[in-house]
Amino acid sequence: MSEPAIGVLGGSGFYDLPGVTNVETKAIETPFGPPADALTVGTFAGRRVVFLPRHGRAHRLLPTEVNARANLYALKLLGATHVVSISAVGSLREAIAPGDVVVPRQFIDRTVARPSSFFGQGVVAHVSLADPVCALTADTLVDAATVDGGRVHPRGTYVCIEGPQFGTRAESELMRGWSADIVGMTNLPEARLAREAELCYATLALATDYDCWRPRDEVTVTDALAVLRANVDKARRILGHALAALDPARTCACQRSLDAALVTPPEAIDEGSRRRLSVILARRLAGPR
Repeated sequence: MSEPAIGVLGGSGFYDLPGVTNVETKAIETPFGPPADALTVGTFAGRRVVFLPRHGRAHRLLPTEVNARANLYALKLLGATHVVSISAVGSLREAIAPGDVVVPRQFIDRTVARPSSFFGQGVVAHVSLADPVCALTADTLVDAATVDGGRVHPRGTYVCIEGPQFGTRAESELMRGWSADIVGMTNLPEARLAREAELCYATLALATDYDCWRPRDEVTVTDALAVLRANVDKARRILGHALAALDPARTCACQRSLDAALVTPPEAIDEGSRRRLSVILARRLAGPR
């Protein structure tokens, strides 16, 4: 395990992190397969950071193809204690306009084809997701976005759909009826896995469109990309403010989430599972067997 760092997962359009110094590139293999791309390790805004573009630098992975287990395992292996997820989303509310920043506090999972846990195969854990993001990390993102200017929505509910298609108008209205505020394709099972990995996780979501619930609107990649380019510049500025405020060495209840979740006694975990989950369970397996 490396010295503490802040992990950054770049979303659509966010494929690199200009301004990083002391750069190292790390190609990592995990027990869950390869992450989306090589990881960039360096210093940004005075903090040690580990950056990974979620879809790969050439944006070659569909949301369903993103190996969230490998991504988060690799971030934690390289020292991440906190993870900031940068995500493009559609707005389900008139008040959330394209270009606005939203920091979601809740998620609704509509994915159907993605591995959603590190556990199984002889090791059982049931983490709590009542509050699925780290409140302090999320508040730091809100403060950083406020400093940058523009409209900031300090909380909201994010619906994650499977994709890769955008939703129908009926689905968009259904999600609005659930009191959801934004819709995307990538933050689950990412948030679930971050809690299992005892990481402080929060999302910086930037709206690119109004989805399709308004009769005059229809989501297209062409239109979304136009807003996305401006959003990426904004996300980088906000991230700089946030990283300067976050301390990767700070301890948090998120980093002890397995204390009330791991059902299988450590002494009953076999060697194969210990190797597979060595990074995830390092703290719980550190004592005598």
